[in-house]
Amino acid sequence: MEKMYTAKATATGGRNGKVKSADGSLDIETRMPKEMGGPSGTYLNPEILFAGGYAACFDSALNLIIKMEKLQTGTTAVTAEVSIGKHNNGGYGLAVKLDVEIPGVDREKAQDLVNKAHQICPYSNATRGNVDVELSVMS
Repeated sequence: MEKMYTAKATATGGRNGKVKSADGSLDIETRMPKEMGGPSGTYLNPEILFAGGYAACFDSALNLIIKMEKLQTGTTAVTAEVSIGKHNNGGYGLAVKLDVEIPGVDREKAQDLVNKAHQICPYSNATRGNVDVELSVMS
């Protein structure tokens, strides 16, 4: 792979710590979700960060496909749900659901665009075979 860009971030304290990017654009505290024994309140955690990154990356891939096919659509939106759970072997895993909205095209064409975006999205390529990813075209 020919590298085009490299992001660098450092985490200290794990789920109850801090994450900071090398360029300073990200400097946040993380907390374990309440559902996993963390404090009540609104805090960032690795799953929220992953969901945001995947949604943004997939939407970019989708818009690249739309542009390549010379289509006119409304503003697209991708909502990512990232779940964490226990594997039977004692480890942990992730599952992802992507809800995709593409105004201005019929459902069949939208599904085709989503499937094509899933083939080129770096997050989709990184998770393929390791994470269950469900794709859902929203009406």
